Amino acid sequence: MAQDDLDPRDPERRGFPTAFLVGLVVVGLLVAGLLIVSHSTQPARHTPVQKLPFGPTEQAYAPNIHPGNISMSQADNMLNQVFTYLDGTISNDGSRTLKALELTVEFHDPFNQVILRETHRVVESSGPPLAAGKHRDFEITFEHIPVEWNQQYPSIRVTGLVLE
Repeated sequence: MAQDDLDPRDPERRGFPTAFLVGLVVVGLLVAGLLIVSHSTQPARHTPVQKLPFGPTEQAYAPNIHPGNISMSQADNMLNQVFTYLDGTISNDGSRTLKALELTVEFHDPFNQVILRETHRVVESSGPPLAAGKHRDFEITFEHIPVEWNQQYPSIRVTGLVLE
């Protein structure tokens, strides 16, 4: 081995560690960017931490609450993830104000068996209440609906509420 092969002043040997480090930094930035994009493009889950009450008083009032103007759409993001959106209007046709409201949405297969059931809050206790005789738009996002879905609108029912 010649002495020239080990000379640290050789431009080819000095460039290798720098190029390697630059490559590592670029790969690290790309991975960090993908992680940030994947987290920022996923919709926030609206799964409540604690179920709302649904005792006799709430059950008696539930027939006054009507979801309507239901529509569904799908969209995908840059990572080819498909999201399904359920949009609608919730009407409070009773005489009391709603402080919080949970809806349970069920998707069915061709045999009418439930293949997906999720509960979402459409009126949050931390937000403005829904007064008697008023209505409010809502949107629920589903990250994955099983392929067995019968392509029909899901069933929607009130499964928790807090009355003022």
